[in-house]
Amino acid sequence: MSCDLCPRHCAVNRQNGERGYCGESAVVMAGRAALYAWEEPCISGRRGSGAVFFSGCPLHCVYCQNYRISGGNDCGVSVSTDGLADAFLRLQGQGANNINLVTATQFVPQVAAAARKAAALGLTIPFVYNTSSYETVETLKQLSGLVTCYLPDFKYVSEETASTYSHAPDYPETAFKAITQMVKQAGPCEFFGKEEAAQRGVEEGILKKGVIVRHLLLPGHVREACQAVKLLYDAFGDDIYFSLMNQYTPIQGLALPQELNRRVTRREYERFLDYVLDLGVTRAFFQEGPTQKESFIPDWNGEGLGTSPSRE
Repeated sequence: MSCDLCPRHCAVNRQNGERGYCGESAVVMAGRAALYAWEEPCISGRRGSGAVFFSGCPLHCVYCQNYRISGGNDCGVSVSTDGLADAFLRLQGQGANNINLVTATQFVPQVAAAARKAAALGLTIPFVYNTSSYETVETLKQLSGLVTCYLPDFKYVSEETASTYSHAPDYPETAFKAITQMVKQAGPCEFFGKEEAAQRGVEEGILKKGVIVRHLLLPGHVREACQAVKLLYDAFGDDIYFSLMNQYTPIQGLALPQELNRRVTRREYERFLDYVLDLGVTRAFFQEGPTQKESFIPDWNGEGLGTSPSRE
């Protein structure tokens, strides 16, 4: 079977063990399934988001902080559909507010099957699809009815920037179409009220459905960041939330372009936020405090993906 799950359309037979541009075969590989506290407040809450970090990635940004796992190369552990469903249920049992599927594009069919199985076994918390937005509409449709919350990036509006940093000149057009599909599937943002939160086993105020679009400000790219927000705000208005991040950190060991070998300055971030506020955006998350560090990067030791618990 020729793989066309992502916009690369590399058409390799992953079922036979061939590896696509994502670096993965059809065997699901993941690095970690554990509570994670560093997402937006309405995703993590106080108890944490149940983040499952999948191996491989169809984009391969040159500055990726998770490059050890996103590059494929058998990083992490293999997990079956049953094992993945059990991991979802374990996270719910630990108090997770949601199941946060991080870079799952290359495993969407298996993830969808695991989500259905977990729901049949009693999973009540929502799924969050955490993605670079380098997605096809057809693949996103496989998540309809399963995923209610989307956490996509919108990285670039310039084909040149997308080509230089992510080897994907088609990223701006592709990501915009993907986010449009996410909004179509999820609708405007809604949050759990007290009564329904108690029924579903989540905290009050956690995202129930909708789309939160992230933009990571890159050093020297304030103008493009402003253009990215304007494009989406003009298209979707208050139906989406924005998450505007200043946490870009040059990672040691990566061969970065010279312009990316520094952090974003306070002034750059303030200029970006001033523009967003002047634009009229009111539904947005900003970052404060010391966010520019590598301590947010977890270990990829297979935590939470061990032997399936007995159901007897």
